[in-house]
Amino acid sequence: MSSKGGSPVPSLLSPLPSSIGDLGVAALVVPNTVSATDIDAMFRNDRSLRAVVIEQGESFGLLTRDHLEFQLAGRLGYGRALNTRRSASELLPPAGTTMPADLDLQSAAQAVLERPECERYQDVLVLGPTGPRVVTVSDIFAAVSAHFRHASLHDPLTGLPNRRMLEEHCPDISAGAGLPDVGILFIDLDDFKSVNDTYGHRVGDAVLTEFARRLARSVGHRGSLVRLGGDEFAVLLTDVDEDAACAVATGILDSLEAPFAPDGCELRISATIGLALGVDIIAEDMLAGPEVLLRHADGAMLRAKQEGKGRIGRIGPCQEPATFARQAHIRRRLSSAVDHSALTLHYQPVLDLATGEEAGVEALLRWNDREIGPVAPDEFIPLAEQTGEIRRIGAWVLEQACAQSRSWIDAGTPRHIAVNVSPVQFASGTLPSDIRTASNRHGIPAGMLEIEITEGMAIVDVPAVASQLRELIDMGVGVALDDYGSAYSSVAMLRVLPLTTLKIDKAFVRDIDSEPYTATIVRGLIQTVNAMGARVTAEGVERQEQLNILRELGCDTAQGYLIAPPMAPSEFRMVTNKTKGNS
Repeated sequence: MSSKGGSPVPSLLSPLPSSIGDLGVAALVVPNTVSATDIDAMFRNDRSLRAVVIEQGESFGLLTRDHLEFQLAGRLGYGRALNTRRSASELLPPAGTTMPADLDLQSAAQAVLERPECERYQDVLVLGPTGPRVVTVSDIFAAVSAHFRHASLHDPLTGLPNRRMLEEHCPDISAGAGLPDVGILFIDLDDFKSVNDTYGHRVGDAVLTEFARRLARSVGHRGSLVRLGGDEFAVLLTDVDEDAACAVATGILDSLEAPFAPDGCELRISATIGLALGVDIIAEDMLAGPEVLLRHADGAMLRAKQEGKGRIGRIGPCQEPATFARQAHIRRRLSSAVDHSALTLHYQPVLDLATGEEAGVEALLRWNDREIGPVAPDEFIPLAEQTGEIRRIGAWVLEQACAQSRSWIDAGTPRHIAVNVSPVQFASGTLPSDIRTASNRHGIPAGMLEIEITEGMAIVDVPAVASQLRELIDMGVGVALDDYGSAYSSVAMLRVLPLTTLKIDKAFVRDIDSEPYTATIVRGLIQTVNAMGARVTAEGVERQEQLNILRELGCDTAQGYLIAPPMAPSEFRMVTNKTKGNS
């Protein structure tokens, strides 16, 4: 593929010296028999000459212009006339000024700083296989500074530029100075976490390094490569149209056809790529710079993953990219939500329909991000499950719920607390021990807790999950299947999963007072679950008529805005018996 404008994209990588031998200029070498007068004449005839190298058999010495002037000026007791017959070797300074060519830059800088102050800034003679070279102290420190800057702009594992480098070098795509032929490919390796979990991070790092090499070979001079972090990479393209950009993306997917073989393991790795072009977003009222393209490309990648992975996603101008850009922004901010204390828990009461008393509360997660603002759980929970971030979030929720339970117990108002748990959290097999540890740390009985299995993702390993659920029930922890009827659950699932409660999704409750067949379905479900020894909770109760019918049908408990909205602990009050009437 040739770029649209015919000019290749310059690489963000720039070669840096690896040792002091890569610095300076080749030295002028003279024999030690040359007189001081001849050396003086050389400096006078060539004003650009900083120093000469004096050859002394097997060794060399550096004679700088400054030192020669110092010698000939008479400040050592010799006049210029007295030095006329002195040889060049007799004029060399007594202190050593040489360094080996393979000395690394930081060691060279340290050696310079350890010199006596009067010699600290004198030029350095570097000896190596290509001959002597003269290096200035300023060259050394400039190279060290460049190395530190290079390290701050590059990924240490793959050597590729990092996100900061991309932000500094990406062309301005603001509305006033947009470049319509700019594009970004956002590349995410599919299910890469399983590589680290199964084979270890050393193998994972080897795969990432090899992928970076394949990416470089595939893209060549047509784009600038960036490692964004983890298993995410980007390619910055300029002077491209959609066909050209898609051709680059296709080449990247083709490079993954061959298996990876780190440490003798044969691994098949695929990737999903999101494509965003500047021409599609120039007119949008968004932040200028690469962040705009990255958000769109990340959103395109997420949609491609939803459609089946291992493919190229493209959000065009007629495809409402804002939604996917928001998803991409949420995805990037998600990892910092716990660290920056952006998450909180609100608690929604559950009503016992037989007694009209409070039966407990459900802990509901809230996220208010400083950049995005409020983010609804149905926006960020699926993304957290995709990225694996749900494990860290789930641990935080459990810890906070146990701490709140302790607080309520100490205040004399103990409440059962239900905590939502994603099927992803069962993968480690440690959920029962995690709950036991958290409850013991806060000194609360296990019976004060209930976990609710959410249905954002299907339960993959049903036997393993069932085993953990049974262990939880044996500990006294309640187990509820949440949102029943909304996603993957079935009657067969009720037979294989140990449960103490089933929560009917609000989709059934919404129409229970207007569609008779819905009430019939709910009645049968309640009777079936009760016969299995479990209780039934109805979600989303918003009208008194719904609550009355649920009582008539024999539903055990209910929750919804009619009963009470989710509340912060500071706003919490015991639910009154206001809904007990009209039974």
